[in-house]
Amino acid sequence: MNKHQESVELKAIGLVHTRERYRYEAPRQSVFASNEGWIELLPDYNFEAALEYLSGFERIWVIFKFHLNETWNPKVSPPVISPAGRKVGVFASRSPHRPNPIGMSCVELTGVEKRRIYIRNFDMLDGTPVFDIKPYIPAVDAFPGSAAGWVDETAKCTWQINYSPLFMEECNFIISQGGINLENFCRIQLAVEPLNARRKRINIISDGVCDIACRTWRVRFEFDQHARQIQVLKIYSAYTAEELLPDAPDKYGDKPLHRLFNDKYSGW
Repeated sequence: MNKHQESVELKAIGLVHTRERYRYEAPRQSVFASNEGWIELLPDYNFEAALEYLSGFERIWVIFKFHLNETWNPKVSPPVISPAGRKVGVFASRSPHRPNPIGMSCVELTGVEKRRIYIRNFDMLDGTPVFDIKPYIPAVDAFPGSAAGWVDETAKCTWQINYSPLFMEECNFIISQGGINLENFCRIQLAVEPLNARRKRINIISDGVCDIACRTWRVRFEFDQHARQIQVLKIYSAYTAEELLPDAPDKYGDKPLHRLFNDKYSGW
């Protein structure tokens, strides 16, 4: 091994805290996110002084570790589907499957309090180790006119997503009870190639109507393939009545929420 191949040790300076814990809850990029959380920096390093004057910035760069990934691939299928479904080189993508599992994200900064950095609209999961934080400076960090290679070709592949009032009420109820954000899930999974059953848990209900699975929930939506439009209709529990009996095993610890949800919405 020559000097250019030597390993470099990085130590986390803090962790991300957020509701999103699973890979499928991570937005493709922070610009597609709709969430809130914070970064808690470690004690005993005088990080309080290191954060001085950061609160004056509207956005920050966060350098972090893709802590759920253990392998990498030289060619990947990007979360934003490439034209014709082709794979691209990992260095031409933002895929988390990298030789070194390092990510960077530009996120909204909403406040700084001691060692806690409050952030909004980010693509990191709960427990993500953070290596560094830098201010976003528009004059030197933004180049909106730059060519973006194959990404420029994907705009024509994006679907418009609309949500019914019933879905939004159900979604907000689940969130209020400590459940997952299914609106965010739909935004991530349905914007590009929503009917791709190879990459998504899709079940065709009838002509123009599908369910998509998210852990123990099912979301029903209508689609217009010609117009590339989706209307998200309603949420269903994936548990059967027998599986929701009081003495039934509860592998994921979420059946009390499903019972509450069914009591409130099963007749709608």
